[in-house]
Amino acid sequence: MRSGRTTAAPSRGYAPPGWPVPVRPPGCVDWERSAVAFLFDCCPADYRGYPVLRRHPAVLAGFATAYVEAQVRADAEALAGLRVSLETVAPPEVIQAAVEAWQEQSARLRRTLREIGLVEEALRGRVFVPRLGT
Repeated sequence: MRSGRTTAAPSRGYAPPGWPVPVRPPGCVDWERSAVAFLFDCCPADYRGYPVLRRHPAVLAGFATAYVEAQVRADAEALAGLRVSLETVAPPEVIQAAVEAWQEQSARLRRTLREIGLVEEALRGRVFVPRLGT
C-alpha cells in the first residue's frame, strides 16, 4: 500500500559533516529543540524574547544567519586594520598574538555560519543522507 509520499522519513537521523555538535541529527527525537537552542546561542540574548523566533525555528535560523554574517563582515574589517591600530600601544609579538587570536575567532565565526546553514537547510525539509565511498 502506497502512502503517496515520495521520500520516507529516516528512522534514525543522519548528521552531515560539519553538523553542529550540540544539535541532534535531523529526524531524531527533539532534534528541532536542540537546533533552536543552538540557534539562540548564536544570537544576542534578547532574541529569546521574541515569541515568533521561539515558535518558528526556520525564521530563527534566518535571524541567526544574518547576525553571524554581520559578525563575519565586521570581523574581517577589524582584522584588516588591527596591526595598524595596535602599533603604537603594543610590541610586535603582542600584535602578532592578537592577530592570531583574531584569526582563530574569524575561523570560529565562519564555522558557526556553516553550521547554521546546515541546520537551516534541515529545518526547511532537506534530508541528509550519507554518501557512499566518502
